[in-house]
Amino acid sequence: MKRILFALCLLSTAFCYGKDIPQVTWDRHSLMIDGRRVCPVMGEVHYSRIPADEWPDVVAKMKAGGVTVIATYVFWNHVEEQQGIFRWDGQRSLRRFLQVCRDADLPVVLRIGPFCHGEARCGGIPDWVFAQSQKATGTRIKPRSTDPGFLALVEELYRQIFSQVQGLQWKDGGPVMACQFDNEYRGSGDYLMALKRIALQIGFDLPFYTRTGWPELSKPVPYGEMLPLYGDYADGFWERSLEETAGNYYKAFNFKASPLSDAIATEQFDYSNANAQRPAPNPQHSYPYFTCELGGGMMVAYHRRPYLYPEDAYSMALVKLGSGSNLLGYYMYHGGTNPDGLTTLNEHQRTLATNYNDMPVKNYDFQAPLGEFGQTYPHYYMLRPLHLFMRYWGEQLATMEAQFPVAQDIKKGDDSHLRWCWRSVHPIKGEGPERGFIFINNYERLQNLTAKKGVRIGACGVDLPALTIPAGCMAILPLNIDGIRYATAQLVAKRDGKIYLMQIPGLPTTISMLDGKTLRRLKPLGMAKPVYKNLYLLTREEAEHFGLEASGSPNIPNNPNILNNLNNPNNPKDSENLASPSYSKLREAGPLRLISMGVQRVAEEPTDADFEQAAVYRIQVPATEGKKLLKIDYRGDVARLYADGKLVADNFYYGRPFLYGLWRLPQGTQQLELRILPLQPDMPVYFPREADTTPGEQVNSITIEPLQ
Repeated sequence: MKRILFALCLLSTAFCYGKDIPQVTWDRHSLMIDGRRVCPVMGEVHYSRIPADEWPDVVAKMKAGGVTVIATYVFWNHVEEQQGIFRWDGQRSLRRFLQVCRDADLPVVLRIGPFCHGEARCGGIPDWVFAQSQKATGTRIKPRSTDPGFLALVEELYRQIFSQVQGLQWKDGGPVMACQFDNEYRGSGDYLMALKRIALQIGFDLPFYTRTGWPELSKPVPYGEMLPLYGDYADGFWERSLEETAGNYYKAFNFKASPLSDAIATEQFDYSNANAQRPAPNPQHSYPYFTCELGGGMMVAYHRRPYLYPEDAYSMALVKLGSGSNLLGYYMYHGGTNPDGLTTLNEHQRTLATNYNDMPVKNYDFQAPLGEFGQTYPHYYMLRPLHLFMRYWGEQLATMEAQFPVAQDIKKGDDSHLRWCWRSVHPIKGEGPERGFIFINNYERLQNLTAKKGVRIGACGVDLPALTIPAGCMAILPLNIDGIRYATAQLVAKRDGKIYLMQIPGLPTTISMLDGKTLRRLKPLGMAKPVYKNLYLLTREEAEHFGLEASGSPNIPNNPNILNNLNNPNNPKDSENLASPSYSKLREAGPLRLISMGVQRVAEEPTDADFEQAAVYRIQVPATEGKKLLKIDYRGDVARLYADGKLVADNFYYGRPFLYGLWRLPQGTQQLELRILPLQPDMPVYFPREADTTPGEQVNSITIEPLQ
C-alpha cells in the first residue's frame, strides 16, 4: 500500500491511497485530518490558463512555496464554448491536471461554477447561455437562478466535470477534497443548495463544500451545508476611482475579529451607505475562519493599474492569521494566460455579462507569487517562512483564540499606535503555562508608518521588554512555545529536533527560555551552529530559502543570495551570457485613438483595429534552450506581441516590464512583432507611481533571461 504525505503542513501524518482514506472533518476552529488539526495554505491556479506540459513544474513550485492545497476554477466557457461540444483536451484536461496534483500529494478544492468570474469572459459562463437568456421570443432562461432551464444546463456541465473527477475524489484516494458552488453570489441560498443537490445526485461525494462568504445572501444556506470562505486585497483594479489609494483596502492591514471585507465584490454590493446591510459575521461558535481570496497580487485593468509590493501580500497574510484565520487561501498564487477560443476569453465592457472591467486579452499574471510563466516574484520567497510556520506550528495555533488589545476600526494611514494582537490557548491543568503568539504589523500599503519606540506588549503572562518596532516591521513572536518563554524572532521550522527562528530585520533578537536563560542581541549563525542548545537563528533570506534544496522543483533558486529581479528593469540581471535579441522599429505610431468611456463609465481598452495605428517593432529572437523569458522594458499604453500574425501576449503598461515565455512559441519561430500604442496626455487611467507616464512610446531594452 502506497504511503504518502498530506502536502507540506502534514509532514508527519501519512495516509494511504486505497483502504485507509484519512477522515477530513471541521469544527469552529479548523480542518482536521484523522482528528489532527491542520492550518493549510491554499493557492489558486487556473489549469486551463497554463499549457498542460507545464503543470508538473507549476504544481512542484507551488508546493515548494509552501502551498498545501490547490484551488482551481473550471471555467464553463473554456470547456463548452459551443453548446453541446465539450473539450477536455490539452490544457483543458481537468482529469490530467488532477492526476498531476495527486502525484504531487496535493489536495484540490475544485471551484465548479457555473459562474466563476476570475476575470473570464462573462464570468466563465458561455455566451450562448446569455444569448438564450435574452431571446425576444420563445423559451428564455435565467442564469444563476433556480430556473429549470438553467439548472438543466448546469446539470450537463456538472456531469461532464464529474466524468473528469470520477475515481479521483477523496473517498477514492484521489486529491479532490472539496468543491465550491458558484462564486460571489448575492441571491437566495436556494440556488446554491440546488447546485449542491445536482452535484450530489451525479456522484460528487466530498468531505466538505464551500462558497464565498460575500456578498450577503438574501436567504442563507442551511448551517453546515457549505463552509463560507472569505478574502481581502491590498488594492483593486475594479475601483472606479483613479486615485492612488482608493477604496477601503487599508483595512486589510489591521487586525480585526470580523472576517468580512468591504473592499471586495464592490461591483456587486454597495457597502458605502448603510452598515445595516452589511453581512453579519458568522456566530463565534459556528464556522472556522478560512480565506479563499487573499490577494497574492492583483491584476491590472485598462482603467486602473495597481502596482503591488511583496510586503502587501505578506502583511495581509500575517494579519489574517493573527486575526484568527486557520486557512490562508491566496488568489492568485500562480498567474496564467487566457487560452485561445472562438472569441477572446477575457472580461471586457462589451461582453453580454460580467462586463465591469476591461482586462488584457491574454495576460492573467496577477502579480502573483508565481507569475504568468511561472517566474518567481519576491513575495514567493517572502511568504515561505510564514507557510513553514503554519506547517510546523499550525496544530498548536488552530485552537488559539484571537485577542485584540488595540482599535479594530482605524483610518487610512493611522500611525497613532502599534498594530498588534495575540492568539493564545489556556492549557489543560498541569500542562504548563498559557501558550500563544504575538502578531505585529507596522506596515500599510503606500503609507509611511513610523517606528514605534518604547513599546510594551505582552500576553500569556509574559511581558516583553520595551521594544522599538521598526517601520515596516511584520512579525510573529512565540510565547511559552517549545521551551521558549518569549523571543523577538519568528519561528520558522523544526527539523531533526532542531528549531529554526528568523531574525526580524531591525529588531534586536532576544530569546528568553523557560529554563531561566536569557540571550540578548543574538546574531544569526545560520544552520551550521546553534545560538543556544537546539535553537538556530537565520537571516530572513536564509529563512525564505529554507528547505528549497530538498524541494526537487526545477527552476527555483535555492541560494539565499539570489533575489528575483524580473519586476525591476533597473536591477542587474543574471543573463547566463545569453545572446540579446536584435530589434528594430519598422513604423512610428499613427494618429492617437480616441479613448472612449465604456458602458461601465470607465475608459475602454483598445480594439484590434486600434493596433493598426500602433508603433511596430520587429524582434529577432536567437535560438535558446530550456525555459527563457523575453523581457521587454518599454513605455506605452498597451503592448501586444505577435508570432506569425497571431497574438500571443499582451500587456497593460504599469511600470513593470512585458514578459513572455519563449518556450511557448511554435518551434522554429525566430521573428516576433511588437506593437505599442502610445501613452496620451491626461488619460482617464490610474497609473502607479512606478510608471513613466510621459506621452508617447519607447522601447528601452529587450533581453532574454532564464526563468527563475
